[in-house]
Amino acid sequence: SAPLPQVQLLLRAAPAALQSARDYAAQTSPSPKAGAATGRIVAVIGAVVDVQFDEGLPPILNALEVQGRDTRLVLEVAQHLGESTVRTIAMDGTEGLVRGQKVLDSGAPIKIPVGPETLGRIMNVIGEPIDERGPIKTKQFAPIHAEAPEFMEMSVEQEILVTGIKVVDLLAPYAKGGKIGLFGGAGVGKTVLIMELINNVAKAHGGYSVFAGVGERTREGNDLYHEMIESGVINLKDATSKVALVYGQMNEPPGARARVALTGLTVAEYFRDQEGQDVLLFIDNIFRFTQAGSEVSALLGRIPSAVGYQPTLATDMGTMQERITTTKKGSITSVQAIYVPADDLTDPAPATTFAHLDATTVLSRAIAELGIYPAVDPLDSTSRIMDPNIVGNEHYDVA
Repeated sequence: SAPLPQVQLLLRAAPAALQSARDYAAQTSPSPKAGAATGRIVAVIGAVVDVQFDEGLPPILNALEVQGRDTRLVLEVAQHLGESTVRTIAMDGTEGLVRGQKVLDSGAPIKIPVGPETLGRIMNVIGEPIDERGPIKTKQFAPIHAEAPEFMEMSVEQEILVTGIKVVDLLAPYAKGGKIGLFGGAGVGKTVLIMELINNVAKAHGGYSVFAGVGERTREGNDLYHEMIESGVINLKDATSKVALVYGQMNEPPGARARVALTGLTVAEYFRDQEGQDVLLFIDNIFRFTQAGSEVSALLGRIPSAVGYQPTLATDMGTMQERITTTKKGSITSVQAIYVPADDLTDPAPATTFAHLDATTVLSRAIAELGIYPAVDPLDSTSRIMDPNIVGNEHYDVA
């Protein structure tokens, strides 16, 4: 019976090791340290860059940084080819790269600034500010790849998140820490509904929101930013902004679009885990996350599965969605706009997303044309917590 205490020690140490993976340690900047492994570019095929390392092969998902460029170019390790070469996905355009160019291993996954300083700012997939308002002054950085919370940390209580939008709260209420799918074509008021939610959550709960623009139009991202400034959700004069913006729009390479949702999620996780907040995370559009994943997968030469999507479709989606949850510290409630290609709900991309949703809010063009906003279709919208045990008998009977 001698080894038993050791086993118990190991078991006790295991969660600590998992938690230390989420280390918000103060760093000067997440750029490569001196003495990091150095490689050189051996091939550039569009967004895919092969880098050879004579020693110290970087692990999968590590961020590498190309040297001798005016702007930062980060590469993320995707595959190991043979003994000394890694195949990477570029997070920005690869124009002007040459073979033999020096690449440094940062020794960690992509790290982005987190904390209250990110509020009111716009950053890209690698955490650089893109709103022309100077650097994000924070001492805290976090890797965009992280484990989902352990079973021990999760909270099982079902609670309604009161949005202040009556049709939603009455007929298809949102669960705190739930995932909501927002369906609607162009111009039926998705953006306005999102603005309203951010505003109400900020006013009612004092909560923060994170908006991740994934592969959507830059013009819409720009409009949203200016609308937020007008409505006071973002305040340029002082630190009272309630929302952080993370953009990787349509013009970005697939690597950036496939990772920008994780960047937004990481910002939200900080507010949940470190500040105990109930955070709202908006992802517009979750379909583009899958679409970018499929582009990356094809570039890496993986054999496609149904409808040409990546073979790891369910895994990619699950890895991200499992991080959006309620813990004993706080919650992340996510509202995800879902584009349905050719209105085919059985397409693998929306079908995989549905498996994760707790509620759906369907915006209908017919209702919008009647001038009724928000144009929520009460018959099509659903909610898993529409249950008398959770919302109470009176609410249930009225609805």
